[in-house]
This record gives sequence, C-alpha cells and structure tokens, in this order.
Amino acid sequence: MAKNSKEADLAVDMTKKNGKAPTGKIDSFGGLTKDELMNALRLMFLSRSIDNKVYNLLKQGKAFFHIAGSGHEATQVAFGLNMKKGLDWGFPYYRDMAFSLAVGVKPDEVFLHMLGKANDPMCGGRQMPCHWTSKEFNIPTQSSPTGTQYLQAVGAALAARKKGEDAVVYVSSGEGATSEGEFHEAVNWAAREKLPVIFVIQNNKWAISVPVEHQTAGKNASVCEMMKGYENLLRMEVDGTDFLEMNATAKSAFKYARQGKGPVLIEAHVVRLLSHSSSDDQKKYRSQEQLEEDLKKDPIELFSKLLIKKGVLTELAYAEFKKEILNHVNEAADWALTQEEPKAETAEKFVLDESGKRERLQYEKTEPAGKPIVLVDAINHALREEMERNDKIYVFGEDVADGKGGVFTATKGLSTKFGNDRVFNSPLAEASIAGVGIGMALTGLKPCVEIQFGDYIWPAFMQIRDELVMFRYRSNNLFEAPMVIRVAVGGYIHGGLYHSQNIEAFFAHMPGLLIAYPSNAADAKGLLKTALRLNDPVLFLEHKGLYRQSYATTPEPDADYLVPFGKAKVIKEGKDLSIITYGALVHESSFAVKKLEEEGYSVEIIDIRTIAPLDEETIYNSVKKTGKAIVIHEDTLTGGFGGEIAARITENCFEYLDGPVKRIGAKDTPIPYHPILEKTVLPTRDNIYNTLKELLTY
Repeated sequence: MAKNSKEADLAVDMTKKNGKAPTGKIDSFGGLTKDELMNALRLMFLSRSIDNKVYNLLKQGKAFFHIAGSGHEATQVAFGLNMKKGLDWGFPYYRDMAFSLAVGVKPDEVFLHMLGKANDPMCGGRQMPCHWTSKEFNIPTQSSPTGTQYLQAVGAALAARKKGEDAVVYVSSGEGATSEGEFHEAVNWAAREKLPVIFVIQNNKWAISVPVEHQTAGKNASVCEMMKGYENLLRMEVDGTDFLEMNATAKSAFKYARQGKGPVLIEAHVVRLLSHSSSDDQKKYRSQEQLEEDLKKDPIELFSKLLIKKGVLTELAYAEFKKEILNHVNEAADWALTQEEPKAETAEKFVLDESGKRERLQYEKTEPAGKPIVLVDAINHALREEMERNDKIYVFGEDVADGKGGVFTATKGLSTKFGNDRVFNSPLAEASIAGVGIGMALTGLKPCVEIQFGDYIWPAFMQIRDELVMFRYRSNNLFEAPMVIRVAVGGYIHGGLYHSQNIEAFFAHMPGLLIAYPSNAADAKGLLKTALRLNDPVLFLEHKGLYRQSYATTPEPDADYLVPFGKAKVIKEGKDLSIITYGALVHESSFAVKKLEEEGYSVEIIDIRTIAPLDEETIYNSVKKTGKAIVIHEDTLTGGFGGEIAARITENCFEYLDGPVKRIGAKDTPIPYHPILEKTVLPTRDNIYNTLKELLTY
C-alpha cells in the first residue's frame, strides 16, 4: 500500500473519522485472549505504578529525576507486545517505560536504573533515569537529545536488510521531536529505500510547554498530514489512549513493514497526565480545564472499564489485581534501594574498548616495499583489501559509487568490485550519513563512511559527539559503534573558505573517539587498515593537498601492514630542537629543516600520526633530549590542537626546557581562496624557518 495512493490516504482518513484501527475487530478484542488482555492491563498499570512510586521517592530525597509516561501506556504496551523479541530492534525515547516493560524489561531493572545503582543494567548509573536500554532485547542505549535516534533506527533497518534478516525497527518520540531535521532525513531515507521502520509519534500535544500548533505545519497540526509527500510511507493517525485500537494498529504496522512494503508512521494521540518531567510544573502553562479533559482519556481507566463492562474483569478482581502490582512495585523499589552505589574508580572505564584487541594486532611487521603509491591510491587500496578481508565493511557517502568513485577518487572501483549493496551513494545529508552509519554499527556491521570535506561535517556533529562516541560509555560497555568516518581536510589547494578547513581540534574534545591524521601514503594505508579492524569509532583525516603530492608518495605496504594508533614516528633525528607536527606540515617543516641543516643545526622532527591517542612518550623523550620544542600545525593558532601538545610539554618537561615552547599555526582568520591571500594565512616554509631559527638561537 503506497503512502501516496488513495488507499493509504483513505486509511488515514478513515482512522480519524471512525476512531478505529485499520485492522482487528474491536468488539471481539481484536482476537486477544483473556490472558493477553489481562497481561496488557498489567503492563499498563505496572508502568503507571512505577511512575507514581518514583515520584514518591523523589519527595523522600531517594531519587533525583524522572520523566513519566502516564497517559502513553496503551500505545507503548501495544507496540512492545508486538515486537519479535531478539529479532526486532527498538529505539525508544525517554517516556517509553511501558514499551520497555512490554518488551521484557523487569521492574527490578527499572528501579536499579532509576536510582543509578552500580548494578543498573542499562548504564551503571552513568546516565540520568529514563534512558531505556536492553542488550537482550536489542534496545541500544538512548541519549537525551531529541530525534537523534531516528537516523540510527534507519541504520539498524538498513543493516537488517543487508544481512537478510526479517527484522523490523521501532522508533518513537513525542510530536515535538518531529520538528528536528533528522526526523525528516530519517523518514526520507526509510521511505526511499522502503526500509522496515515503524515511526511511532506519541502526540500528547505538548513539547514541555510548547503546544503542538507551535511545532507542526500539518493541517490541524497533524504530523501525519505534514508527512504526506513521502512515497511508500503508510500513515496512520489513531487514538493512542485506546489499547485495542493501538494493538490492531501495531499488528498492521509490523505486518506492513515486515512484508517489505516500506516504513510506517503512526501518530498516536495520547495524553500527558503528569508534567513533562519531575523538574517541570505543567500547571504553570496549562489550564485546569485542559488537565481535567486529559484525565477523561486516561488509557488505563478506559481499558479497565471496558474489560469490566465486557465481563472479562470484575471490580473486586481489579482491586486485588492492582494491590498485587503495587506490592510488587514496592518490593522492587525497596530491594533496589539496598543495592550498592557505583564505585568512583569505575567512572573512567569504557571510554574506549578494553577488550585488548588494539593491543593484540600485529603492527608494522613488514617494511613498505611495493611500487611507489600516492596517498589517495593508498586509501583506495586499504579499503579494497579490508573489504575483501571483512564482508561486514560497508562504504557509503556522497558520490562514493562508480563512475564517480568519490570526488577525489578514493573509492574508485569499489562499487564495481563489491557491488552497490556494499558500496553505495547516500543522500546529501551529513547527519544522515553519520546517524545511519551508527545504526548499522550497533547491529554488528562495520560502516566506513565518507564526508566529502571537513568544512561540511558540522550537520553530523550532533550524531558524532552525542551519539557515536558515547555509546560504549553510556551503556556501560553493552553497546559499541565502531564506525570509521573518512574526511578530506586541509588547505594549500586554493579551496577557499569552505574547502580548506582543519577540524581535528574540535573533535579532540571527544573522549571515545580515535583520530588519525597521516602525512604519507604508507601511514595512510596502515592507519586506515588498523581503523577498520578496531572496535572503536575512528575519525580518519585525509589531507587533500597530499593526495597526489610527490613528497607524500611512498613505496606501498603489503596487505598485512598495520600502523598502530598512539605511536608517533621520528621522521628525522636531531639534538638541538624538537618539532612536533602532523599532516601537511610534516613536509613543510622538513623543507625548512633542510635549510637549517646546511647552517649546521640538528633538528628532530616527530610526526605524531594520530591525534587521539597522542604518543606523549615519544614527544617527551625527544624534548628531554633536545631541550627545545616547537609545535607546528595547519589549523588556526588559537584553539588549535598544538596548544594541547604545548601545554603537556610544559607541564611534563619543564625542567628540561632551555627555551619557551613555541607554536606555529595559521592566522586566526578563515582561509581565503586567492593564492596570495592563502599563503599569507597558512604557515609557510619561510615563516617556519624563521621561527625555528629564532628558537634555536634563544
């Protein structure tokens, strides 16, 4: 059923008109047995009871924060119960406790998480409460930013298709998150590829204090109406407070998606019976009349009264039923309160992979001895060799497929050799590239994505900073996202303001991210091959000015050649001064040093090769030997990574220094286009020579 067909629009219109789900027989409970009906009611009341219990704990000073799902239970339980456990994937949002309980998460686990205990199975006390997680049930640890999960869900669905799995991916949010651009990017990708993603929008009409009419451009502030233009997207706008309607809707959605017809968008109209969070008071911006109207749509009251009316349940049995659940909740909370708090020494664990894999790899077993190769071809060969070795590697990005093969030809020939299933073009949307890659990585694949220019990576910044590098830490080592992001960076090519930027300093602030910045073909090949074998995310920076430079050309290493992260290379030994540098400035420094050598000076050059981790040992040993240090990089002087290196040298080698630790970087201005202007801004051999000479004679 195509989304833009009359049938699909009719499904939406009839749902709104009649208040009925598109399938299922409401009067006969949609085919559900009495036990199934009672289980649904149990889960709904269990979630509500936990909400209430946590608020009591907050008043007692035993808990600190909570986001309630009261009023959303019917929608969440219906979708949770229709998941295929262990096959389907879930990307819920912070209000989705009832969904998590319906999937199989236990109340004991919920309270451990709410209280941030050491044995909290979701994050070990590392995240605020209500960040739902389950390794067993394929629910990757979620984050606080709204809407970032949508692209990851698309990535998980794409991975399922690549692996030939019959999995469907559930992803949810409130209506406010549909204002995020990443929501629309996700729907676009899923609809275009007909991916099995179910987007569940739980519309309670309030994004904290902002009403839906101030968020949504659709007719009558309808998200479904807003999303009319997407082909293959089945849209359903339903009463999210009616469990039977939601159960029938969920069954239809999973069937549609699992049959490969495309994604589904559910706009479930729910009510928010409590404030946005424990830090909010909705009485400040909602009228008493509004709150009372919402109470009339309490899904638990509606469902329990229906079951009583139909003779499935009696008033007396319902009272005992609730009492039993409340006792269970109190016992779970009391038990969780007795559990140990996290130990201080665990705070630094699991920033990076601690399995020892990085240490077990065999590095630089051979010397590069093949035919001379330019840096961009070394990248291409590394990708080719690693894709032959590991069929879980997928390469995608803008223009990476043949015949373009990447704007710099780094991926030339790969889609021809490995097929468009493993090497494919993405939409022109950097957040999509990163977010979808993360979702694929979470399921066990190894995406290697390309961002064409460092200047254009910023739409992906949220996905990298708040998602990619956080997964291992925030899940207490339950989940990892070992994606490689290749980015062309650097100037000296007359690229102007938007094709010349260096970005390493921005990303060096991100614990959990490895960063490589090779200066020559052999290192580029060896580092990229290593990156593709590690269990951590890697930002791989490729200086486009070095792609085909003769002085960055080296003999090609063989297919087993790996270069370690965190191991600098001494390019040239010396005794009078230490240069610490990387990227294109390795070569510019070398040219300047040649002139100094003719004058009788002995200068050591260290190519750090990786920003993170940084090889401090090699740097300190050199500085202690020479007594003088200068850090040279292409980025702006202010805020450049060289400032971090200089600070560490000063802190750890102060007593060995015979002069100030100097820095050379670009001027604090954008890099202009014209060669004369560009040369004025970027470091040159002449100003490197002059600064080195000044420090040598200090």
